[in-house]
Amino acid sequence: MSIAKLEEVPLRELWKNEGYDFSVWLEQNIDTLADALGLSLSVVQREKPVGSFQVDLIAEDDGGKLVIIENQLEATDHDHLGKLLTYLTGLEAKTAIWIASQPRPEHVKAVAWLNEATPRDVAFYLVRVAAYRIGGSDPAPLFTVIVGPSAEAKDIGGSKKDLAERHVLRLKFWEQLLARAKERGVAIHAGRSPSTENWLAAGAGKAGLSFNYLVWLEGKTGVELYIDTGDGERNKRIFDAFHSQQQAIEQAFGGALVWERLEERRACRIRYMISEGGLKDSERWPQIQDSTIDAMDRLSKALKPHIQALRD
Repeated sequence: MSIAKLEEVPLRELWKNEGYDFSVWLEQNIDTLADALGLSLSVVQREKPVGSFQVDLIAEDDGGKLVIIENQLEATDHDHLGKLLTYLTGLEAKTAIWIASQPRPEHVKAVAWLNEATPRDVAFYLVRVAAYRIGGSDPAPLFTVIVGPSAEAKDIGGSKKDLAERHVLRLKFWEQLLARAKERGVAIHAGRSPSTENWLAAGAGKAGLSFNYLVWLEGKTGVELYIDTGDGERNKRIFDAFHSQQQAIEQAFGGALVWERLEERRACRIRYMISEGGLKDSERWPQIQDSTIDAMDRLSKALKPHIQALRD
């Protein structure tokens, strides 16, 4: 039995011109591409004008939604990426297919990002085209999907969007809280900048101790003394010293605190939680912030004498 050798064929031997040759061939053989992508495609028009540009091919999927196809017989470039986005938005299509012989890594990454960042009903494909022959056979094209849409990519994109929205909300929340704290003369966090984290820290007068504001997306804010000197045993000793004065500290604070020795962790903390709302309750931020600032003022005043008395 003889085994033939698989030989790659230069694409320009098959199609000398992208528009006149390759696009015409693809129009007549769209099922070859559709099978590789797992889609049902039917060609609507070739070389359709979009402004001063022309889409190589426009197709429809089995749901009747427009699909744009941009062809390159060379390596991907920024020009064709820009055209792809222009055609997609100009024609209000839902799927974009970019075919090229050499997908560059930066464009692979860009198309993957587009699949994450766009709505669930929008899809981008980056497809490599090559041609092969076996022995003396006629050359045959091969389409390979390099990047395509997936539910996981959309989930990742949704998570990133949610994270970005939380970052914006936190910055605004901390900016307003710091301004209100300054107006009220609660200067513990004076000089601190707004953060994208859900906490905002300031030194408590001893290395490894900090007074932190806390905020969650829904339902609550809080204040705490966070104890982390870098030495777990020392942290527990400091916490225990405070805990031995619990009654006096809570009396000075004006209410019960949550004492968390956190046995399985290095750090410890003393917290007070406020259930008046969180980041999503922006219409009540002034009230929420005032309550949180008041709690920070009382917590710091209740604990500072004990912090100053530490000998550990």
